[in-house]
Amino acid sequence: MNPILSRNSFFVKEHVGMFKAANNFDIYNPENQEMIMACREEKLGFFTKMLRFTDYKRMTPFHIEIKTATGEKVLTIKRGVSIFLSTVEVFDENENLLGKFKQKFFSIGGKFDVIDSSETTLCTLKGKWTSWDFKFSKGETEFAHVSKKWAGIGKELFTSADNYMLTIDEKVASDNPMRILILAAVMCIDMVLKE
Repeated sequence: MNPILSRNSFFVKEHVGMFKAANNFDIYNPENQEMIMACREEKLGFFTKMLRFTDYKRMTPFHIEIKTATGEKVLTIKRGVSIFLSTVEVFDENENLLGKFKQKFFSIGGKFDVIDSSETTLCTLKGKWTSWDFKFSKGETEFAHVSKKWAGIGKELFTSADNYMLTIDEKVASDNPMRILILAAVMCIDMVLKE
């Protein structure tokens, strides 16, 4: 696991564009506004690009890689065509399957299970339908929080509505593979639940 994932806070900034088919994000250190990772969808087929501009956008497959600012691969996120509910696979830097996200049926605000490679549910990502606020939790234990609300960060850099903050609780060990799954899930919120 790349040591960059031992951080507890990440600021995610989506690339915005009028005719943008690919999902691209930059991930910053919120303390010094330095870009530390890039999330890119470079392997986008012609028909997928066309469907991204239609009502079928939520059903399209995706293949996203997150790399450090120096180009080292951190993780890969893949989903095939999705008709009703999404199942997203997450791979480490060596293309080993780490886990999956399985979308829940009829969830208000959005919800999916974060499961490891042996099909054990590690936590559930739940959102509120009234706001852009998500929690990774299991029972009463919260592992991470994603929100569009933040304070004390250079507002001149982070002004778009397509930005959000991921905070991973300190109880998640710095070398725990759950960190990879949490970061990957954050990239999928827009594509799976909010599109």
